[in-house]
Amino acid sequence: MKALHLTDDLGEEVPLRAPASRVVSLVPSLTEAVEVSAPGRLAGATDYCTHPVELDVPRVGGSKYPNVDKVLELEPDLVLANSEENRPDDVERLRANGIPVWVMEASATVPGALGSLRRILTQAYDLAEPDWLVEAEEVWRETRPERFRAVVPVWRKPWIVLGRDTFGGDVLHRVGIGNAYSESEERYPRPKLDELQARFADGDANLLVLPDEPYEFTADDGPEAFPGAKYVLVSGRHLTWYGPSLVEAHTHLTQFVL
Repeated sequence: MKALHLTDDLGEEVPLRAPASRVVSLVPSLTEAVEVSAPGRLAGATDYCTHPVELDVPRVGGSKYPNVDKVLELEPDLVLANSEENRPDDVERLRANGIPVWVMEASATVPGALGSLRRILTQAYDLAEPDWLVEAEEVWRETRPERFRAVVPVWRKPWIVLGRDTFGGDVLHRVGIGNAYSESEERYPRPKLDELQARFADGDANLLVLPDEPYEFTADDGPEAFPGAKYVLVSGRHLTWYGPSLVEAHTHLTQFVL
């Protein structure tokens, strides 16, 4: 059987001979998207693939440092990766061993991410558009007027915040929360704490958005560094995952600006 003529988001060939049926996902949000859309086709996933919660497949380590030998042992017909979450060396090793790899580009926008997911599901999986994808496109189509301007830390020790051209930044922008670091030269700047605090003192920011991943901010871990600042605790899955969770994410995040 001749290989399908598919290319991933980075323009690399994905030489599948048939629709993917035995897949290893190295990206938590992709794991959820493909398992919900095509149940039973996952042969393995990372330790951080927590959704769907009932998923029961072999684990292959983390996204940044997967156990490539374990991936190879599972003999997948496709591996799913992401240009921001996965290392090129691991992708190249898999390809060198004859494993097709589809690398999804780290999209800076919600429509871009949903478009990438559509290509994976309709081309690599040969599926019709799933209902959740159509619904997600609809609910995220419009952008609400900006009500807040936020600092959005994703790590501390050192502090790291969302900067320019990030998916999470676009998610917040679309529900009416601007990013105080959207004009940064970096996608993930590392400002000192006093600089972050000055954003609130100077009026450049009036909201602190604290997700629970990759760093698990809580009411007792994060807000104390910004005395007097209005803050909200949000699900990191709602902020940074692209997939079925985007439908509920819109409802949950919109509540903060109503």
